[in-house]
Amino acid sequence: MSKRIAVVTGGIGGLGTAICNRLADSGRTVIAADLNGRPENLDRFKTATAGKNIHFVEIDVSDFDRCGQVFADIQREFGPVDILVNGAGITRDQTLRKMTREQWEAVLSVDLDSVFNTCRHVVEGMCERGFGRIVNISSVNGQTGQFGQTNYSAAKAGMHGFTMALAREVARRGVTVNSVSPGYIDTDMTRAIREDIRNQIVQSIPVGRMGRPEDIARVIDFLCADDAEYMTGANIPVNGGLFISF
Repeated sequence: MSKRIAVVTGGIGGLGTAICNRLADSGRTVIAADLNGRPENLDRFKTATAGKNIHFVEIDVSDFDRCGQVFADIQREFGPVDILVNGAGITRDQTLRKMTREQWEAVLSVDLDSVFNTCRHVVEGMCERGFGRIVNISSVNGQTGQFGQTNYSAAKAGMHGFTMALAREVARRGVTVNSVSPGYIDTDMTRAIREDIRNQIVQSIPVGRMGRPEDIARVIDFLCADDAEYMTGANIPVNGGLFISF
């Protein structure tokens, strides 16, 4: 197994924790990069990843210069970044007729600008070394749109456009760039949805359940493998059949 360095943004959330654990189980040195605004979340993350080669660094992915400083620190302490998983994201749901500029800009800044802010600081080194794996976590709502989520849907659709363009730029340098579009995943965010609405969501999913964070982590681990060199520019839907296309 390769001892490659992997950075997972949004790494201490429910989905991020599963991704960090899966990559560590595959032999990577994993750095969870996230905000530390709620100490209880970090404590829970450390408990869930105890004993594994997983570390935490604080980052604001919406800040380009701060991202540069953090990635430079990671390289000095751990080595060059071989794998980048962009999982940081927020929602600020509101119909467009009521959405404020602040709600729009907050989501675009964290969910889309962050992909530039992180990739820009690692892609050159990946190309120089002839190896890199970038996975951007998009969303089924970036494919279908969602009521009250013009900001989020735009950001997630834009993320895959970014993925396809960058994949073309670096394909001959041993660097792959792919996106994964989860459906509804059983995390704190979806558990906060009113029970009757949650039940309606589950009924609309052909497999009959919400996804588990491990369902997403498994796919990301595959895309980050050393021998996953021929898949790039792809969007992998992991949504239980909620949205089916080709």
